[in-house]
Amino acid sequence: MESDASSLPFRNENHYVVNMSDRHYDICVVGAGAAGLAAALTFAREGYCVAVIGHAHAPRDGRTVALLDGSVHLMERLGIWEALAPHAAPLEIMRLIDDTDSLFRAPVVDFKCREIGLDAFGWNVENATLVQVLADAVQAQSEIASFSSMATGIGSQDTVTPGSHDQRITISLDDGSRIAASLVIAADGRNSPMRRAAGIRARSWAYPQAALTTILTHEREHRDISTEFHTRHGPFTLVPLPGRRSSLVWVTEPDKAAHLRHYEDAALARVIERQAHAILGKMVIDGPRGVVPMSGLAVDRFRADRLALIGEAAHAFPPIGAQGLNLGLRDVAALRDAVVGTDGGADPGSAAALARYDRGRRFDVRSRTLGVDMLNRTLLSGLLPADFLRGTGLRALAAITPLRRMMMREGVSPRLATPQLMRREASSVPAPL
Repeated sequence: MESDASSLPFRNENHYVVNMSDRHYDICVVGAGAAGLAAALTFAREGYCVAVIGHAHAPRDGRTVALLDGSVHLMERLGIWEALAPHAAPLEIMRLIDDTDSLFRAPVVDFKCREIGLDAFGWNVENATLVQVLADAVQAQSEIASFSSMATGIGSQDTVTPGSHDQRITISLDDGSRIAASLVIAADGRNSPMRRAAGIRARSWAYPQAALTTILTHEREHRDISTEFHTRHGPFTLVPLPGRRSSLVWVTEPDKAAHLRHYEDAALARVIERQAHAILGKMVIDGPRGVVPMSGLAVDRFRADRLALIGEAAHAFPPIGAQGLNLGLRDVAALRDAVVGTDGGADPGSAAALARYDRGRRFDVRSRTLGVDMLNRTLLSGLLPADFLRGTGLRALAAITPLRRMMMREGVSPRLATPQLMRREASSVPAPL
């Protein structure tokens, strides 16, 4: 896959690799989480020679991902939805319940997918399963090389061949080797070494919260309803999984989350039942547990010379409204559109392509980061004006159908143009087996 262009089975004749002392690829993805693996598959699908740096592993700690409609279409087009579908459950209703005991307590609000013409808002799957399926697909692609070493820095840019306008950027690995690429995609998380090496400033903040995660079985059917209780310490969310199973994301005080993590299974199940007001009946813990500190991150730009940020290297916020990974997958699809749509994609790391990507991501990422942050802070504040505004907003959503539908569409898809691979045209999502 590396160095010798004549041996590579490229589907797109515009992209090529030349002989050189460093291993050279069209695109190098740093980070082997869900966003990074999806990026590798997306660009290999376009005929680029791709390298992935990092070890693909996600612990089974109870965390799940609600893949919204556009993300499901992306998975389908990448050829992995068939493998994911048996492990996923549809989300047909998103139910919000004000459990703050506020003076301005809002009514229950149901967002129903049928109101905006969808069979499901999305599908919920365990994060570890998603990463494993993506990793298997990457390993099966001859256009993708995988390196388990860690990236330690970015080197200088050089021309690929004397007199050529094509540029490359080098990445140093912890085993002493180097990789060169025309474009580096930094998908290496919120503490991204690539972001720091590229000199992109990031602002981070912490919330006085942590999320307890686990998997539950329960005696009542969830009926494909995701239920989010808004409590004074954050959302308590039950999200459907196949069968009489659900995933739990309980955002609460850090000390409480850490304490709950060490409860015996039966005792923890009883506490969760009470917090859920027994809506799913008797519960049993059916998986490992995790505790995730809640924090946020925003960057001042989404690109540098021959480098693009995606996923949590570019944005992070609390797990409210299933926006996190879906936003990262939209980064992937938007970067693909920017690269392929600029000069036919001949130079994937061109300044024009990355400027187009940067412009396109600003509104989508920043508006969603702000929206999630504001909602979370109103829950934490306990101030009557904040409660009034939140309660009034939820009452309006419950009562005004056009407003509710607009919010549902905005939550599932961006207000601006949806990236091509996430559009519904000519796509059908198969039901789980």
